[in-house]
Amino acid sequence: AELKWIQHTGAPLPFLYEATGVITRFTDQRDPKPRSREVFSFHRPETLRDWLAAEKSLRRRLAEDLPALDPTGLRDCQIKAITNLEVSLGRAKPRALVQMATGSGKTFTAITSVYRLLKHARVKRVLFLVDTRNLGEQAEQEFIAYTPTDDNRSFTSIYATQRLSTSHVPADAQVCISTIQRMYSILQGREMTEGEDEHSAAESSTPRPKKLPEPVRYNEKVPPEFFDLIIIDECHRSIYNLWRQVLDYFDAFLIGLTATPDGRTYGFFKQNLVSEYTHEEAVADGVNVQGEIYLIETEVTQGGGKVLKGLVEKREKLTRAKRWEQQDEDEDYSSKKLDTEVVNPSQIRTIIRTFKEKLPEIFPDRNAADGEFQVPKTLIFAKTDSHADDIIQIVREEFDEGNAFCKKVTFKSDEDRTDADGNVIPGEDPKTILSA
Repeated sequence: AELKWIQHTGAPLPFLYEATGVITRFTDQRDPKPRSREVFSFHRPETLRDWLAAEKSLRRRLAEDLPALDPTGLRDCQIKAITNLEVSLGRAKPRALVQMATGSGKTFTAITSVYRLLKHARVKRVLFLVDTRNLGEQAEQEFIAYTPTDDNRSFTSIYATQRLSTSHVPADAQVCISTIQRMYSILQGREMTEGEDEHSAAESSTPRPKKLPEPVRYNEKVPPEFFDLIIIDECHRSIYNLWRQVLDYFDAFLIGLTATPDGRTYGFFKQNLVSEYTHEEAVADGVNVQGEIYLIETEVTQGGGKVLKGLVEKREKLTRAKRWEQQDEDEDYSSKKLDTEVVNPSQIRTIIRTFKEKLPEIFPDRNAADGEFQVPKTLIFAKTDSHADDIIQIVREEFDEGNAFCKKVTFKSDEDRTDADGNVIPGEDPKTILSA
């Protein structure tokens, strides 16, 4: 076969496969420095046909066709991240990690890079992978709002962008936004259950299954070469265990975005940290504001407590249905069980009341013209959805306010999350937001 190809074209075979029956490796001989890589399966014939028809391979385009970055509208940390990422791609490094402090514009940086790769390197498709549906909705809005400096049209007017909400993956979309849970279900060939991608991929509300999960399967509608590039948002939460199968399936460059990598994150991305921008640097640059810690502790939060024998109120976590049970002995509980297995309303009330009393001390310059203290916008993180409900009731009571004063924003809240996030207006209710 090789002799026939050389005699016909005068050139060596462009594509090489090495297979053992278990592992398949692929080499594109047209790359600047041909290097074999492991692939999930053989590429489709039509894919190889399209690659042959292209003037250059993807890796050659990444190495040769990206122009210098226009720094207009970009922070120094964003310029560094994009520039170093493109150098990494040009060297055909399969994985790269971008560490940027929260609030420094990770998603904007990623979209700027995606725009350049689509336009100049002619990347065919990009997958923007998130680990909750809410993050996917936010990413979609950022793509819609993005306008490049060299074009007065929005990103989504130039490139077809689709957030996946079903098992259908449109072949004509150039950017797909998906939760890793949805992509996993697509590759398994099943429909997702309702609410399956509401939780972070790193969390699970169900017990760990006794048997190993089903592996992903070859999907002819979404073959391994379907995406050229995968950007993994908050990658420290979604590159391990079950979800890694999704990343191993695709023959694509993997780009991780995170503010808080750990040792496993560095290891997964082959220690290829292309850019690092810490919270301390963001504060020094005026991008972020230095936070101050004001600690309110109780005896229960430090050392746990005791449930006295007698009639004890029990409550279902999901329905909050109450019942009374006789407890024959006192039961000690640790601080770790507080608010998850044991609810102590007095402890919550002590925290909220102390917080209210200390607000003028923490924020001394928030008095209105009439001398009344203005409660600042406050975000409270709860441990569970049920815990959030407990806090909401106590906040409203302690501040002598109505429902509008304190709102809950969780995956179960009735109010649309996008509306709730967008309606936080300075000086107006809600003054307090609960998130679980």
